[in-house]
Amino acid sequence: MAFASARRFSLPMAPHRRVFATFFLYAFSFGGFFPRLAELQKQMGLTESALGLGLIGVATGTLFSLTFAGPIVERVGHRVILLALLPILPVFYALAAHASGALMLFLCLLPAGLCIGAIELIVNLEADRVEHQSGKRNMNRSHAFWSFGFFGAGLLGALAAKAGISPQWHLAGVVPLTALLIVLLLGRFEPAPHRSGSSAEATHRFARPTLAIGALVAFSLSGMVLEGAGIDWSAIYMRDIFQATPFVCGLAVAVGALAQGATRYVADRFVERHSPLSIARSVLGVLGVGTLMVTFAPNAAVALLGFALIGVGTSVMFPLAMSAAAQRTDRPAATNVAALAQISFISFLLGPPLLGFVAEHLGIRWTFGLALPLVLLSVAVSSILRSSAPRDASAESPR
Repeated sequence: MAFASARRFSLPMAPHRRVFATFFLYAFSFGGFFPRLAELQKQMGLTESALGLGLIGVATGTLFSLTFAGPIVERVGHRVILLALLPILPVFYALAAHASGALMLFLCLLPAGLCIGAIELIVNLEADRVEHQSGKRNMNRSHAFWSFGFFGAGLLGALAAKAGISPQWHLAGVVPLTALLIVLLLGRFEPAPHRSGSSAEATHRFARPTLAIGALVAFSLSGMVLEGAGIDWSAIYMRDIFQATPFVCGLAVAVGALAQGATRYVADRFVERHSPLSIARSVLGVLGVGTLMVTFAPNAAVALLGFALIGVGTSVMFPLAMSAAAQRTDRPAATNVAALAQISFISFLLGPPLLGFVAEHLGIRWTFGLALPLVLLSVAVSSILRSSAPRDASAESPR
């Protein structure tokens, strides 16, 4: 079988490094689409509102997958799902580059979202299990490699634009490149064992959010919305506000991802030393400043710095929320992770069309400015991180 053959060509890695590689490839496989979005919007002849409606195909598929994929993932296994879906994911984005309108864009991105939902569930569970096995925090570093993957894809997209390569040829080239990297880095991937001491309650198709999960959703909402706004709209923002070249438009996507990844990479040691709550409140302050800079930027340089600060500000919010959800003992980790992911991804479902409407009628600066009240909401509910007790206290550093 192809999966067995992949083992022969794969590089040996420690379990935590294999998880890092999984996050990297997950983001790299589709991240090149967004630095080319300003060009694709022009080619498709779409308004911001129509583009936003097309982009919700990803979120719709993701939400459906997160709701129904859990039992399938457990039955088929993490290895088979990852090695099957990761190479397919960039294919749908390559097809989306040929869409002729909002409906076709939606239909191309819908199956991409189905893949993303299953992958999202697996990679976060693997990160949590490996973290539990080792007794060392790795969740933020795992998500750092997601950001590095997105940065790599964004930089590649910006360079392709600078070289005059069309979005269609660029995204088609990502497909075999991703497949090669998957063979090299994930051919020997083996799932980590389940956490000990977890609840034996069976997981449900729809993971009903508890009050605590609802608070974690509210906490992560500003980070989710602003991260999504940066991914979907930063290139178009740079084009419309500063008439930037396609290279600089793509750079806006890459800069945010690089700052986000660098912060996530070093965040775990600070979380161990200062507690999740204090780190969360610090990055929320940075997020507010970055959002203000982007909203009122007088020039492209200030805007790029603002996107970098938004990357820093969004860096640890979702990883901290995911880790807190997985560590709760009231239900199985998979159920709490799925509940948080399902409800959080509703912001991605509603975000693109709402932000597109805002960009078209109020100006694209306000796609970012209107998220400032959400930052205040995150600050208000951030104390939920204090009440998320770990499953195994011996595996955590003293706060």
